[in-house]
Amino acid sequence: MQEVFRLRESTKSVRESIDPTTGAITTPIYQTTAFLYPEGERYRYSREINPTVLELAKKIAELEGAEAGLAFSSGMGAISTSLLTLSRPGSKILVHVDMFGRSVRFVKDYLSSWGVKVSVAPADNESMIEMAKDKHDIVFVESITNPLVRVVDLEELGKTCKDLGSTLIVDSTFATPINQKPLEFGAKLVIHSASKFIAGHNDVITGLLAGDGNLVKAIDQMRRTLGTSLDPHPAFLVIRGMKTLKIRMDVINRNAMAIAEFLESHPKVQRVYYPGLKSHETHEVATRVLKGYGGVVSFEVRGGTEAAVKVMKSTSVIIPAQSLGGVNSLISHPPTMSHRTLSPEERKASGITDGLLRLSVGIEDVEDLVEDLDRALSKI
Repeated sequence: MQEVFRLRESTKSVRESIDPTTGAITTPIYQTTAFLYPEGERYRYSREINPTVLELAKKIAELEGAEAGLAFSSGMGAISTSLLTLSRPGSKILVHVDMFGRSVRFVKDYLSSWGVKVSVAPADNESMIEMAKDKHDIVFVESITNPLVRVVDLEELGKTCKDLGSTLIVDSTFATPINQKPLEFGAKLVIHSASKFIAGHNDVITGLLAGDGNLVKAIDQMRRTLGTSLDPHPAFLVIRGMKTLKIRMDVINRNAMAIAEFLESHPKVQRVYYPGLKSHETHEVATRVLKGYGGVVSFEVRGGTEAAVKVMKSTSVIIPAQSLGGVNSLISHPPTMSHRTLSPEERKASGITDGLLRLSVGIEDVEDLVEDLDRALSKI
């Protein structure tokens, strides 16, 4: 299929390669371990390369405007494989304290024990950019942090990394290619836990990577060695989920904004974290670097862990669960769930309080979600 003009996001999300043998208009699931030894040696063994998985990799590259893409067995598989490929004993890596707990653990606990010099920036843009000026080989950030949705100033950070020759890697799970394209701000690689918004249905575990062709090629070789490869069936599910990514994110962006405004005015809520709100510390940055503010709204309730857990268990439409990014709204308590591996000191440094709840907004009717939250909050 020849591309003769610049395609927009919804079209990129929907379009697939036509199977050359059968003419199938959706990507087949090539559920096979090996392939008949072919001329040109393109396919041999599914851990290395599989046609279904390859189509998914092509699609994330197209959505991100990248030279190449890769698919992995999980988001952490994409992160660990990339960092293991690009770092060496003596390498300097900069991360920030308010990242996903497992990302912080991998860098601080594993890479540092391997001789990598790890610097951890505090949870503010100014400090992180200042630390980035002390050249690092790799700067690894989340474009929207988990769970306090602080928006990293990729515009300024990208300039700093480019000037110093640092490799900027961005976990853009919360933003998605619909709300932000980190490569446009100077990132060399963008990573997604595609289990979240990209697949969009809470039914698959997948990681994606897109970016500089030479870096992706090197990481691909490490992926084949480590075995962090994706099975073709989840690859098929992610391709299917991608087709509605743009329309889902349009609804999710609107729903999340309405819910954030509702929560900000609620007497039982102490504080709301959502970059679309003028009260958010990175609202100005968000207006510069995001096209939409995303589907995660975090908020603190008065009464600490007991009150937060009671709210979480009192919802009827919103599901208490640790994941995020699906069509169903999910609510979680980061201190005892997604960020439980962090020490109390690390959680405090990240701004995660005992009364914090993280809400992943879905595509339900927003009035139902607001009423559900109002009823749950009335229990405390």
